[in-house]
Amino acid sequence: MPTMPRGHAATTSSADLDASKASRAFIGISGYDYKPWRGGFYPEDLPYRRWLEYAASRFNSIELNGTFYSLKSPAVIERWAAEVPARDFVFAVKGGRFLTHNLKLRNVETALGNFFASGVLALGHKTGPFLWQLPNTYRFNAERMESFMRQLPRNSREAEDVARHHDDRLRRGALVDAVAFVNYRHAFEVRHPSYFHDEFYAILREQRCAFVIADTAGTFPYADEVTTDFVYVRLHGSDQLYVSGYTDAELDEWARKIAVWRDPSHGSLGVYVYLITTPKYTHLSMRRDSLNGYTVWVAPRVEQARVAQTPVNPVALARCPRWSYDLNLSLNTRR
Repeated sequence: MPTMPRGHAATTSSADLDASKASRAFIGISGYDYKPWRGGFYPEDLPYRRWLEYAASRFNSIELNGTFYSLKSPAVIERWAAEVPARDFVFAVKGGRFLTHNLKLRNVETALGNFFASGVLALGHKTGPFLWQLPNTYRFNAERMESFMRQLPRNSREAEDVARHHDDRLRRGALVDAVAFVNYRHAFEVRHPSYFHDEFYAILREQRCAFVIADTAGTFPYADEVTTDFVYVRLHGSDQLYVSGYTDAELDEWARKIAVWRDPSHGSLGVYVYLITTPKYTHLSMRRDSLNGYTVWVAPRVEQARVAQTPVNPVALARCPRWSYDLNLSLNTRR
């Protein structure tokens, strides 16, 4: 099993890049590899191999959800990093469900090593926050949460140490040396009601982790607690989980919240917002709206009868040149 060495980039340039993320708004989608999007979001004649490149030209961030389902390889993640813009773009990385759902955050040393050695260190300065999503059946356990958070690396150098605990499950190679020194951020999406209280929020603050603000159409509890220097938002649908889109008024309200979080009077927080989509539908129908100067495509709401006859994937997707309508630029000039 080969282990691939890498060298660190200069720490000073890393600090500059980390500082540039403060008060930025990164808007993106969760995943990009959805076959029904061909002919809708993706041009009909666009080769599949260029889909990530295309999506990254419309968004300044993409949440990697494939890392949740299985361990990747350094070669795969290196290819992803090469296909997105060199600057002003980051991947959010969803932590493996083996850690969160199978092990339930216990006895994780080797599993964490496998996760961080599976190619994550190849992202370098394109590394955004790590998302840890807990199952809705898992109750709050303060000791377990604190123990897990303390084991999470807070920068790529610490991640190298974690990665060296990997085992032979990484049959496609292991990467234990980061391509650059980068500070790491972690966010937790919880769904069981027992997490929505001050004790959990206090642990997040002490461990400098973010509470994920998740709009789940009322399926799971909701709170907009801010626990660290950045905010992580996941939009699953306003009326129906993974199905309903967002109206103009709802988008305006989210834009207002983003502007408030990023305002100096509220700490100039960095903000990461991801639209959670589903590949289950075969027809992609979208209309054009504006979110505080940022052009987006939002699927129209449809009557239930129409949904039954013609399935619609109501996904919000950016559809604009990055140089013309960049949400970061828009909100930087419209505080």
